[in-house]
Amino acid sequence: MDSQVVVALALSLLGGLSTSIGALFVIINQAPNLKMLGLLQGFAAGLMLSISFLDLAHNAINAIGFLKGNLWFFAGVIFFAVVANFIPEPTVAPSSDVKSKKKNGDEGGKDIMKKHRRQVLFSGIVTAIGISLHNFPEGMAVFLGSMKGLRVGLNLALAIALHNIPEGVAVALPVYFATQSKWQAFKLATLSGFAEPLGVIIVAYLFPSSLSPEILEGLLGSVGGVMAFLTLHEMLPLAFDYAGAEASCQGCVFWDGFHVC
Repeated sequence: MDSQVVVALALSLLGGLSTSIGALFVIINQAPNLKMLGLLQGFAAGLMLSISFLDLAHNAINAIGFLKGNLWFFAGVIFFAVVANFIPEPTVAPSSDVKSKKKNGDEGGKDIMKKHRRQVLFSGIVTAIGISLHNFPEGMAVFLGSMKGLRVGLNLALAIALHNIPEGVAVALPVYFATQSKWQAFKLATLSGFAEPLGVIIVAYLFPSSLSPEILEGLLGSVGGVMAFLTLHEMLPLAFDYAGAEASCQGCVFWDGFHVC
């Protein structure tokens, strides 16, 4: 196996398996610290935006021209917008209403609680499937970034890893509530991250190793578009919800400044 593929696989495993960290948040503490998750999203958003605009899009425009570079960039935006439209968004649902129903279980009886647990379990499974589909193009992005250089691939993998932690929480929380099994919650959250290295394997054999420099730069420009859309559509809104606009922006600016330096 080519060394670039091995490096990309290792980086995508780092990103994909960070869903396990999200599961640990749930297992250790059933009420995860949402503010901390929001700050992580703010940090990841800053890193992702700097990679998208200062590395990938900038280099694509310099290499293949302003018009072609922007066309590739916005092709990536449109591609991921279409993907996101068909995938349910993961949410860290509060369990306060569930607990209140459990306390008042005498009124509804155990059957209602069983039905509710089945519904919550189903929502966790659907979320896991959605996140797996969501992680697949992220694995492709890490592979293409690794072809550009180890620094680009590593930065992408780090940003995606931070982004995937709340997604692990979103899978593990309903599964843990429904099954009362820490292992089942951890297992399903971890499995949802394996789509990322799978994306690397597939794209490694889809694209020939002898891609022309122009096509490679164009594809990397598209990756920049994917990452920019992911940041503005998912990361920053989630960070604002969990940590507030001020703290999220501070985290975002911190990473942008760090990357520029």
